[in-house]
Amino acid sequence: MENSEKLTNSKEVIAYIAERFPKCFTIEGEAKPLKIGIFQDLAERLNEDEKVSKTQLRTALRQYTSSWRYLHGVKAGVNRVDLDGNECGVLEQEHVEHAQKALEESKAKVRARRKEQAVAKAAASKDGEAKTNKNHAKSAKPKNTKPKTSKLDKKPADTSRALTADEVKVGNDVLVNMGSGNMPASIVEFNKDDVRVRLTNGLTMVVKMEHLRS
Repeated sequence: MENSEKLTNSKEVIAYIAERFPKCFTIEGEAKPLKIGIFQDLAERLNEDEKVSKTQLRTALRQYTSSWRYLHGVKAGVNRVDLDGNECGVLEQEHVEHAQKALEESKAKVRARRKEQAVAKAAASKDGEAKTNKNHAKSAKPKNTKPKTSKLDKKPADTSRALTADEVKVGNDVLVNMGSGNMPASIVEFNKDDVRVRLTNGLTMVVKMEHLRS
């Protein structure tokens, strides 16, 4: 069939359902709180749609409703909406408080990771300066012996390890091997070979399983 190519990740699924149900979903700006049980409605409406499976819908909805822009939209006095944009009742206070708590915890986690990265960067810079000063001090000493063949500096031992299959779970914190070092991230989605992760700066990317470390 034409235009029946299977969607491959949550970003594509969210964009697709936003296109199909624009009065309910959005891919930018503040999101509207969704009707309780919206997954069942989606599954029924897209039951014959070959582009997306129920598993993909469930994963995409989880990512959509845990995003900062969605949590920002969960406010007191705001109505939930169904797939057609119809209001389905005002948000309950406990749901508003839960969203606010989740948003603050998520932001605190990002702040903590950025702080760790800054400390690690400062430490690495300090170590580099110390090594440079040490090399300069050595070169200033008179040499009374024949020059020795210089040895290449060895890279610091990588103390991380490859993930086990049990550790590849949505929400788990991991390290992504970027070639020049490991970047902290969290798993948001995975399939047979590829894993989608969210870096501490909020960006998401797809990497191979072998590039994940613990």
